[in-house]
Amino acid sequence: MHIHILGICGTFMGGIAVLAKQAGHRVTGCDASVYPPMSTQLEAQGIALIEGYGPEQTNIAPDVFVIGNVVARGNPLMEEILNLGLPYVSGPQWLAENVLKDKWTLAVAGTHGKTTTSAMLAWILEYAGLNPGFLIGGVPQNFGLSARLCPLPSPAGGRGAGGEGNSAGLPSPQPSPAHGGGGNRRPLPQGEGGFFVVEADEYDTAFFDKRSKFVHYRPRTAVLNNLEFDHADIFPDLAAIETQFHHLVRTVPGNGLIVANGREASLNRVLERGCWSPVERFGTAQGWTIGAADVVAFKEEFQGALNWQLFGEHNRMNALAAIAAARHAGVPASFGIEALGKFENVKRRMEVRGVANGITVYDDFAHHPTAIATTLSGLRRKVGRGRVLAVLEPRSNTMKLGVMKDALPGSLQDADRVFCYGANLGWDAAAALAPLGDKAQAFADLDELVAAVAAAALPGDHVLVMSNGGFGGVHEKLLAAL
Repeated sequence: MHIHILGICGTFMGGIAVLAKQAGHRVTGCDASVYPPMSTQLEAQGIALIEGYGPEQTNIAPDVFVIGNVVARGNPLMEEILNLGLPYVSGPQWLAENVLKDKWTLAVAGTHGKTTTSAMLAWILEYAGLNPGFLIGGVPQNFGLSARLCPLPSPAGGRGAGGEGNSAGLPSPQPSPAHGGGGNRRPLPQGEGGFFVVEADEYDTAFFDKRSKFVHYRPRTAVLNNLEFDHADIFPDLAAIETQFHHLVRTVPGNGLIVANGREASLNRVLERGCWSPVERFGTAQGWTIGAADVVAFKEEFQGALNWQLFGEHNRMNALAAIAAARHAGVPASFGIEALGKFENVKRRMEVRGVANGITVYDDFAHHPTAIATTLSGLRRKVGRGRVLAVLEPRSNTMKLGVMKDALPGSLQDADRVFCYGANLGWDAAAALAPLGDKAQAFADLDELVAAVAAAALPGDHVLVMSNGGFGGVHEKLLAAL
């Protein structure tokens, strides 16, 4: 099959392209801006890219056009596809029908932590020799790629890290009998890997399908990591997002499992609207907890202690969710804990980009006030009294609209200095950060921001860059200036 992907350079659609290519399809695609690193990754896979959405691309004559949600009515290529009556489908629907069909799908949903938790879960299954496929909105450093199909099963006993046997001694790459409310299991597909981990986004599917992407995935194991208001460009309020999450809950079978954050009132409301599957909660004594010395327990029964490199309460909660979900797939909790000891996190999640003059520069994807606060809190606990300089680009659609601007000062309290790039915003960043007083500055020029950070930074400082975009290559500019 030949598929032509509109919006191919987005993280999700680029992952679709990689999966389709691995499945043996001919893949081409287009986007408004074709540039590294996604363009480089796709071209390395032998995927031909076209810049722009020229209507003449219909002459490529693929079997189907796969439409990303960046494409709207009025797009010249989309209009030509519609006028000619050519076949098209959304990315999530294509994924469901061509990849997830007959797989044990483990979907990770939530406002925050989807990428990290998905990467943790995929790594636990990989370490156990269960050979999962995955589609993740970032690059897990244990794998070095964001998407792959389910490879062939490993020999009995699991691969473990680096292709070696694991210490858990799992008897085979098949799941253990049902446990903990898991119910009866459907058999895995024969002759191929049976598990697929997908980062389950609540953003809408396409211009012609306004349901959340995750409604298409029909998971057997669903993680509900957390839920608060976001995506103000498409959702009017939190209640509207809760409705979409309940649509996801409705698709989980009775012999599946929902792993839910027990601390979230919003998720409790979602489940109270109706739930037909077993539920395991994490973050509460009735379910999965993590205490002093990172000791993990399930219903107050000791499971093991994490010995890992990550820090922050958000990552501890992510770990509980991943351990619980992997247990549903047959991996004992003790082995999930062991696997996370070798977890290398995801690129752009507290990733150290370099050290210059004794000053460490980090990169993080945080772009929502809650994520900003959580990331800063984790770094503060790590560095103690060391100075933290926060460099922020409010770039998401929600942030650009100014919906969250009043929450920004509170989210940045753990920073010693704040430098905000306020270009292209519909609101005054300096005014929004005024409650922080002299410790906050806003800049409309990126080079001026870099110069200000370089002038303020001292040896031993920690510069935390937070954005969900490329931020104009600010990391390299900062390291050069420092």
